Amino acid sequence: MEGASFGAGRAGAAVDPLEFLRRPQTILRIISGVFSIVVFGSIINEGYVNDGSSPVLRCVYNNNDDACNYGIAIGLIAFFACSFFLVVDLYFQQISSVKDRKRVVLFDLGFSGFWSFLWFVSFCFLANQWQRTPSSKEAHYAGDAARAAIAFSFFSIISWVALALKALQRYRLGTDMSLFATDQFPTDPSAAYPGYPTGSGVESTETYQSPPFSETLDTSPKGYQMPAY
Repeated sequence: MEGASFGAGRAGAAVDPLEFLRRPQTILRIISGVFSIVVFGSIINEGYVNDGSSPVLRCVYNNNDDACNYGIAIGLIAFFACSFFLVVDLYFQQISSVKDRKRVVLFDLGFSGFWSFLWFVSFCFLANQWQRTPSSKEAHYAGDAARAAIAFSFFSIISWVALALKALQRYRLGTDMSLFATDQFPTDPSAAYPGYPTGSGVESTETYQSPPFSETLDTSPKGYQMPAY
């Protein structure tokens, strides 16, 4: 169980920083983190406007504060999740237990799939509220930021779905038990398995040889007669 499993090498092996940064999974996490920054950053900076009649700032999405709060919350949590999983990926190869690796991959798979759904909800929610927003000077001023949050919510759906597929691929690699047999069995299919007793190829006639059937009938002495009573 010390061999490669769940997309990582042997436990304790050194991690090449350049190779780690070139991994598709690492690139996807960085991209997803950048998308989340654009979403919650756009809403925080320009997502709240003042219509002039009240000093209270209202959400640009149809004055619905729930829309702004949802986009900010999803973006912030996604950013911290990307940072967390980047650290986990960096130290994943140091995990020696296959069961622990499996739990990490399953958690990554579940979280990525669930957050893809939440990004889909965010995209639909923000787009719907933006369509209902009445035209005004304030809406025009914050229009670019509002549309950017909607667009990058859509892009985040794609990136998080890709992360979920990568986690599913790692899980399938972990369940392939042939990965753990490479160090124990030879690569040559014609070679004998280690530890298997090899014989001369000639079947022995002395072991497990039963006596002929005729001998079992002659076990009683000849001429034996039943005594008369």
